Amino acid sequence: MSLFQDDFYSTKVSRWKQRGLQAPAARAGNQLFWIIAGAMLVGMSFMLLLVLVVGGFSGGAGEAAEDSQRTELELVESGITGREPYSEDRIVAAAAKVRPAVVSVLSTFKDGDKITATSMGSGIIFEKTGGKARVVTNNHVVDGGASYEVVMSGGQRKSAKVLGKDRITDLAVLEMDAGGVQEVAVFGDSDKLQWGETAISIGNPLGLNYGQTVTVGVISSPKVLLPSLVDEMGGVEWEMDLIQTDSAINQGNSGGALVSLEGKVIGINSMKLADTGLEGLGFAIPINDAKTVIAALIQDQRVRRPYIGVSTLELAGFAEGTEALKLPTDVKNGAVVMEVQGPARNAGLKTNDVIVEMDGRSIDGTLSLRKYLYNEKKIGEKLKITYYRAGKKDSVTLVLEELKDSK
Repeated sequence: MSLFQDDFYSTKVSRWKQRGLQAPAARAGNQLFWIIAGAMLVGMSFMLLLVLVVGGFSGGAGEAAEDSQRTELELVESGITGREPYSEDRIVAAAAKVRPAVVSVLSTFKDGDKITATSMGSGIIFEKTGGKARVVTNNHVVDGGASYEVVMSGGQRKSAKVLGKDRITDLAVLEMDAGGVQEVAVFGDSDKLQWGETAISIGNPLGLNYGQTVTVGVISSPKVLLPSLVDEMGGVEWEMDLIQTDSAINQGNSGGALVSLEGKVIGINSMKLADTGLEGLGFAIPINDAKTVIAALIQDQRVRRPYIGVSTLELAGFAEGTEALKLPTDVKNGAVVMEVQGPARNAGLKTNDVIVEMDGRSIDGTLSLRKYLYNEKKIGEKLKITYYRAGKKDSVTLVLEELKDSK
């Protein structure tokens, strides 16, 4: 059917004007009248025949066009064309599918027996097994807490315990009794996200009075690399690929769900950039990255990572300068060893050694060292470290152990 629903509009122009002629006068002589009338009758007969012939073709073409439009609409609605039309009904359906699985997470902090503070974030029920339900949230929502409580979408409160947490990826898993849990969230595929795709945020900003808030926006970027962990000196300790969205994320939304139009969780809302002049800069942990961490937290209560046994500083920021380390002038980047223990000490590394390569790969600094170690190596594997000591280049090989305080 027509998209415009307008059968009264016509772009046709009078055939008299098309020919540059004036319409015949209303009053004329009889002879002229019959000549004109006869010509008009012949013309009308011809036009009637032409209309009947052309009408058959145009009617068929109109029906074909209508069928084509109807088929295209059906294809779009069924998702066969790959396009996802923005639809309020689809947003409502997606939100309704996930909302029962989004909860509030209350953390209580104590000094001895005295309660010093409480804080609130969001969480997602993603699994129900053996009479227990599991909730994923951010590590910063539960870190340092003494006790935890989950408030479900219907208002029911349940005590919970932290099953495992990870500071590096800012993820944590809680466990609670599954009584009353009717729905669990379904994880989607964050690797298939596209710029401009609809994104729905569900969480509990600014306390329980604003619980189960739904905001809608788009995927501003499926993957943007940002610092996610900063040390006490302001240095970047870790960085992550995050989903950027303009769907509103506020304090208390941390740990909540970023949802696709299919009603699947594609990210875990974690942070936003807030300052004068900034707007719509929210970020979520991609669910595909979170899946492996969640599995590790359930199995081992932590993410098991390899351990060298060094603490380092960036060579570029080394206070005493490269001259004190007697480095060649062409060495501009590396990780300066400040403390040595464990495998590194056993292999012979010392303070003020400057690590420049691992397994032949260049190391620019502490973050580069840590990313290669955590992303590319496993506990028990061998690692070749190339370093400078008093201007002389050397290398050692060590066996990686497990980082014990990786929770």
